[in-house]
Amino acid sequence: MTDDGTGGDSGDVLGVSGFGSVGYPKLVPEALAAREDAATLDLTVISGGSVGPEVDEALVESGAMARRYPFIGHEVLRQAINAGTVAFHDRHVAAVADEVRFGGLPSPDWAVVEAVAVGADWLVPSPSVGSTPAFVAAADRLVVEVNAAQPRGLEGLHDLLVRETPPGRDPLRLAAVDDRIGSSRISFAPGKLASVVRTDRPDTTYTFREPTAVDRALADELAGFLDAELDRNPAFAEALNLQFGVGSVGNAVVSALDAVDLGDRDVAYFGEVLQDALLDALDEGTVTSASATSLALSAEGQDRLFADLDRYAEQVVLRPVDVSNDPALIDSFGVVAVNGAVEVDLTGQVNSTHIGTDVVGGVGGSGDFLRNALLSVVALPSTAAGGDVSRVVPRVAHVDHTEHDVDVVVTDQGVADLRGLSPRERLTAMLDVAHPDFRQGLRDYRERALERGGHTPGGFDLAAAWPSDGE
Repeated sequence: MTDDGTGGDSGDVLGVSGFGSVGYPKLVPEALAAREDAATLDLTVISGGSVGPEVDEALVESGAMARRYPFIGHEVLRQAINAGTVAFHDRHVAAVADEVRFGGLPSPDWAVVEAVAVGADWLVPSPSVGSTPAFVAAADRLVVEVNAAQPRGLEGLHDLLVRETPPGRDPLRLAAVDDRIGSSRISFAPGKLASVVRTDRPDTTYTFREPTAVDRALADELAGFLDAELDRNPAFAEALNLQFGVGSVGNAVVSALDAVDLGDRDVAYFGEVLQDALLDALDEGTVTSASATSLALSAEGQDRLFADLDRYAEQVVLRPVDVSNDPALIDSFGVVAVNGAVEVDLTGQVNSTHIGTDVVGGVGGSGDFLRNALLSVVALPSTAAGGDVSRVVPRVAHVDHTEHDVDVVVTDQGVADLRGLSPRERLTAMLDVAHPDFRQGLRDYRERALERGGHTPGGFDLAAAWPSDGE
């Protein structure tokens, strides 16, 4: 790339900031896409998570992007990946920092990151952290977009570090969800900074739809389950630490909390993204603190947080994703992880990324939490496409999370507690969360599977008749 930060040599690897579609660079990707030779750049783009259209639309449409890691957030990129014109490799986002540092993924030639302030050897990230500290550490050169649309007070939220190199890596030690162990700034070697670009362009904020009847039913089922679990499980006697994704699943979790007898438990969020419903819970005192790697807020929510940053800095911490999603911390805090999915099958296997052979998203951090949480819950509506498609199926065609990683499945139809159940027992338990319109087809599959036998009865050939025989 040229010294002004807007050029590129063929085959360059860019590590870009951004997570939850906020905190990503805007002007530099657009400048790269506008070059006359953009289609020859052959860029590999690595981010912490989802970013904005300036990266995942402009660079794709110009032909500049050849390869992308580790997440898909835009339809233009999705179409290019499924057409084979952009190579894509899905990754658990907690692993990306180490992979760019130690050779599992290409090492960035350039880190292109958004900040609210920069100095000769330091920067302060904007509303997301993601894998930015690792990209800055690993890259040969650094371009910083200083965004005046983001308040400098965001520095008060950040708890930043680059972890030690194994095998001398010490465990992360957080005594509480809102504890701090790092710095408010990212440091880098003097001389690495190649260019500073100034902008005042805001992020594209989220728009959250009003809850549907299905959303409310899902929240009710989840609330009933959580209420019973808190009553019976001694691990939750004093505290409840939650993780959930952005969107309808997250809103359902927060809605469920209103209907759960929390007693005098401390309730905190330890996850990836802070969304409006969580901000409401902080304001109401239902949740006392929140640790995340990104502020995935609506315009109203962003304005509310930015207007009172000093107060929120006492409750909200933004960390690198390899800290927010660290397996040992998830285990230490006894997290209850609630994540969505595209579909689940009768054995409890989960597809969270594909429709047929087409990828529609990325595994993100769901695997980081489902595998390591004390209690792993998959929550999803029982149907899709206006009720024409069941999201509970005989066998998922693509497995992102195995049956070993899922404890409970919740839909608007009910709760399937799969803990301790054999595969044969799961075939029956999962019928409770399927929509009634599709249960007979699933029962027919179960009977065929049991007739065949085996420890895990079934098979794709037996599922081939689905769903025509159940309608």
